[in-house]
Amino acid sequence: MAGQYNQGDETIADINVVPLVDIILVVLIIFMVTAPMIMKPSIKVNLPQAASGEQTTQTQLNVTIAANGNLSLNGKASDANQITEEAKKALAENPDIQAVIAADRDVPHGTVVQILDLIKTVGIKKFAISIDKK
Repeated sequence: MAGQYNQGDETIADINVVPLVDIILVVLIIFMVTAPMIMKPSIKVNLPQAASGEQTTQTQLNVTIAANGNLSLNGKASDANQITEEAKKALAENPDIQAVIAADRDVPHGTVVQILDLIKTVGIKKFAISIDKK
């Protein structure tokens, strides 16, 4: 027989998994829809290559210099004044903070030095330059 008739005292031993599967599928769809919105926006930077670089960690102070000279701080468009203010705040929160600079390989050397000088005048002593491994 396809169906069983429950006669009073017998316990129901079947577990219906269809609602569970439905809920899991809905949660999966929610994650698939929201994942692109949650992902951190990134800036396309063609980093220089080097064989002797070490792995850098993300910090509160990630400065990116695009090929056209646009500056961004932690993924948001910025200018020199905003970088200075954020660097002061970050230094006040953590005196041992490290700034990570990611500059496109086509950016002039003077621009990178200018940003390094800007960060060092605030009082940050540690900095790293992002590269692509060869």
